[in-house]
Amino acid sequence: MSEEEKKKPEKAAKPEGAEKPAKAAKADKTEGAPKPDKAAKPEKAEGGEKAPKAEKSKKREEKGAGTVVAVGETARDPNYVPRFKQRYNDVIRPELMKKFGYKNKLQAPRLEKIVLNIGAGEAASDGKKIQAALNDLTAIAGQKAVITRAKKAIATWKIRVGLPVGVKVTLRKDRMYEFLDRFVTTAMPRIRDFRGVSAKSFDGRGNWSMGLKEHIVFLEIDYDRTETVWGMDITICTSARNNDEAKALLAGFQVPFMN
Repeated sequence: MSEEEKKKPEKAAKPEGAEKPAKAAKADKTEGAPKPDKAAKPEKAEGGEKAPKAEKSKKREEKGAGTVVAVGETARDPNYVPRFKQRYNDVIRPELMKKFGYKNKLQAPRLEKIVLNIGAGEAASDGKKIQAALNDLTAIAGQKAVITRAKKAIATWKIRVGLPVGVKVTLRKDRMYEFLDRFVTTAMPRIRDFRGVSAKSFDGRGNWSMGLKEHIVFLEIDYDRTETVWGMDITICTSARNNDEAKALLAGFQVPFMN
């Protein structure tokens, strides 16, 4: 044997059948111990269906027959119809069918969407002004507006690609009719030196555009709290095939054309 092997102490041999005391004790405890009873399952009601839980029944009672409404929103009457939409169905569409000789009511021109836009390129470097324009347009439209960003860099105006240069919103269905109602009946009469709108603003495909110098003509904007007065573009898109049909449609909504 080498000297290194002699220096190593010999390991004591374990007696046969010896086990760790902890394991042995654990085995003694588990052997013969009765297993805990499982939680009793809810009894099934007659017909094989489970009995409803108390929590679910409480939620149903609290919810009732009404619909869930998000925070900050008000529940709408399911039978509600905007005033201008009702006017289109009852008055404007029959007049258009009679005037242009349509045989089917689906041939009559109708509103498709209204697009509102505020250009705020001068505030591209100021995030607070862009946010103010976003809040104002959201209040006017009654719908969340989105920020538009530059697609081209213009060195003269210090605009880079991706900078916010305006806000826009697209209205359809009931919100479209509600905005047109407010615009014609309350906003237009508040325009300075207003003498009617031009009928030359049609594009030949049934779309009509108009520009506003001041967005504060809408009642939703508080002039005392407004820091910047924005210009605004309004585009009304219709299904009309020519300018005459589009003009007759908008005239039915009492849009005051001066020519």
